[in-house]
Amino acid sequence: MKKIIFTDKAPAPIGPYSQAVLVGNTLYTSGQIALHPETGELIMDDIETETEQVMQNMKAVLDAGGMTFEDVVKATIFISNMDDFARINSVYGKYFNEKTAPARETVQVARLPKSVNVEISMIAVK
Repeated sequence: MKKIIFTDKAPAPIGPYSQAVLVGNTLYTSGQIALHPETGELIMDDIETETEQVMQNMKAVLDAGGMTFEDVVKATIFISNMDDFARINSVYGKYFNEKTAPARETVQVARLPKSVNVEISMIAVK
């Protein structure tokens, strides 16, 4: 049976999807972008600040699902420009222990929601 996860500490869904779905001991998150959860404003000063907001939003969703970054087994990063990869990776890497970091792929895409530069989704298991 699935349980819908919602927290007001992350941006509310802007379509027919949930922030995350918990099935058994596995949490599937929707992609997070750099929307500030309280103001609804996009945080896009630079790619590091944008990525930091994405990761803070993801932390809130993981917390709401009873998980932490340590429980993440798979991450997907969508970026609009592969030239930003190293700077995004630098911020993303602060949230994980390198020895236990999750599997991951990073994909450059033509366009992301609201024309952001980065979107990240994760799967976590307890």
